[in-house]
Amino acid sequence: MFKRFIVLSAVSAIVVGAAGVAKAADIPTEQPPAAVQAVNDGWIVTLKGTGRIGPQFEGSGKYGLSGYPGLSIRRPGQPWKFGAPDDGFGFAVINTPWLQLGPVARIRPERDVSDDHKFRGMDDIDWGIEPGAFVEIYPLDVFRIRGELRYGLWGSDGFVGNVSADYIQRFDRFTVSFGPRTEIGDKDFTNTYYGVSRAEAAFYNGRITPYKADGGVKSVGFAGAVTYDWTDNWSTTAFGAYNKLVGDAADSPVAKKLGEKDSVTVGLGLAYSFSTNW
Repeated sequence: MFKRFIVLSAVSAIVVGAAGVAKAADIPTEQPPAAVQAVNDGWIVTLKGTGRIGPQFEGSGKYGLSGYPGLSIRRPGQPWKFGAPDDGFGFAVINTPWLQLGPVARIRPERDVSDDHKFRGMDDIDWGIEPGAFVEIYPLDVFRIRGELRYGLWGSDGFVGNVSADYIQRFDRFTVSFGPRTEIGDKDFTNTYYGVSRAEAAFYNGRITPYKADGGVKSVGFAGAVTYDWTDNWSTTAFGAYNKLVGDAADSPVAKKLGEKDSVTVGLGLAYSFSTNW
C-alpha cells in the first residue's frame, strides 16, 4: 500500500507539473536559466540539497527518508547543459553543444541489516564510493543520452555503469525531463549486493540457499523530473523514478525472499546558484 501511494504520488507530481508547464507557455525555449545568463566571468557554483524517499539500501523492500548534498561548478562561457537528479557528481572536461565528457563519482548507501529486519543474518556492507567517467551526447537539443562507468571502492570492488536517455523541454522557468534508465554491473559488483554466502544461508535454516550472481544488466526503469527556477539564483526540483531488477539480481534470494524486485524513489531538491571570481 505504501509503495502504491509513492508510485501514484510520483506519477501525479510529474504529470501535473508537466500539464502546468504546458499551459504556462505556448512556445518552448532552449535558453539557459536566468542565473546562468546573468554571469559573464568567473565561475558558476550551484549548491544542492535533496531529500528522498526510497529503499533503505540496495535490494531492500523497506522504505525510508534520506538526504544528501550536491555541488556543481562550471565556467559561464561553457554551454548550459541539463542535469538529471539521478546523475552522478561530475565535471565536464570537454563541453561542447553536442558532447560532454569528464570525471564522475557516486556514493552508494551502506547496507545496515538493522534497518530491515528481513535482512537479519546477512552481512553489512560499507558505504561505497564509485569514481569513474561520464559521457553525454545530444543528438538533438531536447534529447540527451548519458553513460557512466565507475569502479566501486570500499562497499564493492567491481565495475558498475548507468545508461540513461532524457527528453528535455524548457517552458519559461520550468524544465521538464523524462526517460528510461538502465544499470549494469560486473560479477563482483552484482555479487556484493545480491550474492548469498554459505554462512548467510545457514542463518535461515534452508529457507534461503547460497547464491553467486554473475554480471550483466542489473535493473531497468524510468525517471522524470520537473524543475522550477523561482529566481535567478534559487530553483526547486521534484522527481520520481521506478526501477525493476532483472537478470541475476532478480533471480537472487535477496530479491525473491528478503527484498523486492521493484522499487520507487521520489524526492524534492533545492538548489542555489551564485557567481564567483575565483
